[in-house]
Amino acid sequence: MKIRIYYHHTDSGGVVYYANYLKFLEEARTEFLEARGILVKELADKGILFVVARQEIDYKFPSFYGDVLEVSCQLEEVSRVKIIFTNDIVNQDKKLVAKARTILVCVDSRLKPQVLSKEISEKLKNS
Repeated sequence: MKIRIYYHHTDSGGVVYYANYLKFLEEARTEFLEARGILVKELADKGILFVVARQEIDYKFPSFYGDVLEVSCQLEEVSRVKIIFTNDIVNQDKKLVAKARTILVCVDSRLKPQVLSKEISEKLKNS
């Protein structure tokens, strides 16, 4: 997924504000899931939610206003209640900007862990 860096993504030093990378990762995960027929909004309407249980990110190189980033999203693991994603973020020059790993947990509308449905698991495992 490509992200164009606009002024509002940057801090007072003209560098992409570190927390904005979390938004980029969220968008990439959503695109990844939807490309596999897993519509996050529809699941949420049914009380099936995904919450971030752990986020790791290593910042390797700064991004600046005007850059175009490519955010890759790979599935590392699917278990009964969690999904683990890894991401690489590179700039237009193919320079590695950040590496990330995200653990999502499936929960119900009361935020209690719940088992991933067989349908979701199969869609993910067959990707």
